[in-house]
Parts: sequence; C-alpha cells; structure tokens
Amino acid sequence: MTTKHRLHFKQIFTLLGLVCLLSLFLLSPVNVSAQAISAAKLDALKAELVTEIDKQQKMTQEMVDMVFSFGELGFQEYETSKYLTDILKKNGFKIEMGIAGMPTAWTATWGSGKPFIAIGSDIDCIPKASQKPGVAYHDPIIEGAPGHGEGHNSGEPLNITAVLALKKIMEREKIAGTIMLWPGVAEEQLGAKAFFIRDGYFKNVDACIFTHVGSGLGTSYGGGGNGLVSVEFSFEGEAAHAAGAPWKGRSALDAVELMNHSWNMHREHMETDQRSHYVITDGGDQPNVVPSKASVWYYFREGSYPKIMKMYQDGIKMAEAAASMTDTKMSYKVLGSAWPRNMNKTLAETMFENIKQVGIPKWSDDDQTLAKALQKEMGSEERGLSTTIASSLRVPVPIAQAAGGGGSDDIADVSWNLPTITLSYPANIPGTPGHHWANAVAMATPIAHKGVTAGAKSQAMTLLDLFVKPEIIKEAWTYFNEVQTKDIKYKSLLSATDKPAVHLNKKIMDEFRPQMKQFYYNPAKYKTYLEQLGIKYPTIRTSSTQVGE
Repeated sequence: MTTKHRLHFKQIFTLLGLVCLLSLFLLSPVNVSAQAISAAKLDALKAELVTEIDKQQKMTQEMVDMVFSFGELGFQEYETSKYLTDILKKNGFKIEMGIAGMPTAWTATWGSGKPFIAIGSDIDCIPKASQKPGVAYHDPIIEGAPGHGEGHNSGEPLNITAVLALKKIMEREKIAGTIMLWPGVAEEQLGAKAFFIRDGYFKNVDACIFTHVGSGLGTSYGGGGNGLVSVEFSFEGEAAHAAGAPWKGRSALDAVELMNHSWNMHREHMETDQRSHYVITDGGDQPNVVPSKASVWYYFREGSYPKIMKMYQDGIKMAEAAASMTDTKMSYKVLGSAWPRNMNKTLAETMFENIKQVGIPKWSDDDQTLAKALQKEMGSEERGLSTTIASSLRVPVPIAQAAGGGGSDDIADVSWNLPTITLSYPANIPGTPGHHWANAVAMATPIAHKGVTAGAKSQAMTLLDLFVKPEIIKEAWTYFNEVQTKDIKYKSLLSATDKPAVHLNKKIMDEFRPQMKQFYYNPAKYKTYLEQLGIKYPTIRTSSTQVGE
C-alpha cells in the first residue's frame, strides 16, 4: 500500500470516528442547557406544567385529605410514609426506606446525572390537635387525639404533584438530572434532618427546595429563627414507702424539680433572645411511692451555635447539681437539634420570579367566610385570606445579626450544607396560634387544595429552571460559599453516637390509632374528606352553637 493510500484510509477512519461520536451525542440524553432551550420554549414548558398541575387537582386533593386523616405524630408516620411512597413507586421512583435509622424516613429518587435536586417537606402532626376540617370552632374528630394542627399533611402532596408533572416533561424533552423526594420526619421534635446530614444523605445534592405550609405564597433568604438542642435529663434514686419510711428513699422527682427551679432562676440572667421550655416526661408512679425514676425534656433555643451550646452546657451543670443535692444518678440524651436558618439568595430570587407568575389562588366566598369566622373565634383581626403576594423579596438581616426568638426548623441544618430555600404556600388561615387545633381547620378544605396547587406550580416551574439553567446552580453555590458560609461554618449539634429518638410518641399513637383508623379517608367512596365526615362547608358558629361544642 502506497503512502498516498495510507493517508486516504486514515482520513476515512477519522471521518467515521467523528460520525460515530456525533451519533452517540445526538441519540443520548443530555443535560439540556440554557443555550439549548430558548426563553420562549422555557415559557411554553412552564405553561404546560401549569396546565398539567391543574389537571391533577383531584389527585392533589385526595393526597392532602388522606394524609390529614392519618394524623400521625413524629417518628410514628407509618401510614403516611407507606401511602406516599406507594404513589411514588407506581410512578417509577426508587424507594429507600428506613434511612438514618428511622423506620418512617425514606428517599424516593428518579432520573440520572446532574443536577441532583432534593425536594422535601414535613409529614408529622401535633398532639391533641384533632379537628374537623371546615368547622370554624373547636370540634375534634376524636377528643384528645393528634391532628394536623400545623398543616404538615399538605407539603409532600404538593411536592409529588409538582414532580409528577415535571417528570413528564423531563422524559419527553430528554432533560437529564436526578430528583430526590424525602420527608421531614418528626419535625416537631427537630428529630431527623440533622441525622440525614450527619449520615450523608445530602452529600451529592446540588440544591434543595423545601416546602412548608403558610398563609401566603412566598420565599426568602438569609438568616432567621432560633436553633436548638433538645435534651432529656433522667434521674434515678431509690423507691420507698412515702409514708412508712420516706427516709429510705431518694426522690428522682425532687432532682427534676430542683433542676427546673434552678433553670427558672437562671432565666433572669440570660439574654432576652433565648427561648427555653420543658415538660416532665416521667414524674413517678403514685404519691405513696418515692419516685425512683423521673425525667424532664428541655428545648434550649438560641440564635447561634455557641449560644445554643452554652445553654446546653448550663443545663447539664444544673442537672448534675440537682443529682448531687438529691443523691441520685443523672443521665441525659439528645433527642433532636437544629441550627438557625440560612437560606440561599440565588434560589430565592429564582423561585420568587415564578411565584409572581403563579399568584395567589382565587378564593371563593365560602373560603373567606371560613377564614373570617375562625379569625373571630381566635380573637384575631377578621381580614380573611391573603389576596396578594409581596411586591419584592424581603431584605434579610445578616446571619450574624439575625434576631433570636421564635420557632425552629431543622431544615436549617440542610441550609448550612448546600443551597436551600423554603417555599411557603397559602394553605392555612392567617391569625391562628400555630401548633393548635385552629391550624387544622383549613387543612382538608378547598383552601388547602387551592393553596397546594398554587405551590405546586411555583415549585415545578422553579425546578425546571434548575434543570435547564446550570448557571443558577453555579451562582447558588457561589453565594453559598462566598456569602452564606464565609464567616460561619456548620458544626453539628449531634455527636457521632447520638441516635434518633424513634420511641417518641409511640404510646400516644398506640392509644389513638385504633380509633383514628375508623376515620381514614376513603376516596373510592367519597369525593372529599369533608363529604366523608358529613361537614357542610363552611360550618361557622351561630347563636345556637355552644362554646366548646
């Protein structure tokens, strides 16, 4: 073969190789970039998402009502988790149950490649918050039973609605990326998310969008709220006949009371931003037996890691002193923890643009009547439901200067480890106390159904932006590294040996679950949970309605 022929064949093989590579590129799913999707095409896809989510309103309503009817407390969300993961499994998601040592915790993943987006919401409820939906005064389904007096029945239905609509488009358009849905187990005990972080479930995640019920449609960035550590102190003494030979006993309850008295005296000398509170979880068995065992459960809340740890250490000192004074033994265990929140500006700005397109739902006269009647019942301003969204994102206080006080949410631990925001959606009524039966009134009514649908649209549109605009993820991480975590670095409030407190709430659910099962929603028989319960919407107090009825 001549040199000329060898060159000819080399050129042919080179050309064939280029053709093969081009074919592989064209036939393989690729991560669609901003250059590959025009602004007009992106707008069209978002309009399609809105249409698809509107078509799913019946499914959304059923999910919201079903989870409401389960009413499960933290670490006991067995029915809720099974129901939600069954839906996801049927739609092609891979389920991993029992993550981080929690039987009711799970991940549901679909897709492949980057970006890897996590989507979460809480699923637990509130003790003694049982309430008939659509009734604007206290009327429990089961007296003393748990109920969704926070509205956590609505967040995962929102996420599932949004993701199933988005999944259709991603499959058709060959948009690469991975979706991971996950639940906020035992959020009311701040019992799960720090463990998820510690155990590596967010290690490869690029961004997280969380959803939480509210009375408006919005999001924010920066710092806010308190962090906390949740600790149970247990004392062990010696039992004795409280009348016959009390001198032979050593009261563990005395130790609990001494610790509580010490802490209450200590409050006078603490900074005003702190929040601390406790319940006695074991105060003994009966008065004529000196309590050999007693326990008290504390939440120590403050606005920074050092201040939280200082409170925690002070609590340990007081517990040790109380044990010394009563000649008892003391032990303690962490039941949960959370940092103060630290949300991402880039993600919040992206979400807010979509929120402006979606807007507040159109409320009916019945929706507003229920809202105003409940506000009157609660002694709040009778202003009804929100009808507008904020004109701009709130300018946050710098994280180092964020005021303390208020509640805590362990989504904060996620927010310190990767770009994260929380979407608040209008499924509840303004002017309610929080952690209360009143916060359950709207949560299986058209108010919640409409609010979840509006939230799902905002969620899905924002997720689409993240999957097709890689510059958003890049900018989010730049802000995360150069602003969010520039001066303050995350250090878990958990130790390597702390374990989730999965025993919490078991006795309560064991007591009430058999009664509650009779009231689980049956969507095959009833269009809505209101219909199943025989509730006329809205039901409001009249002159003949007795207080406390």
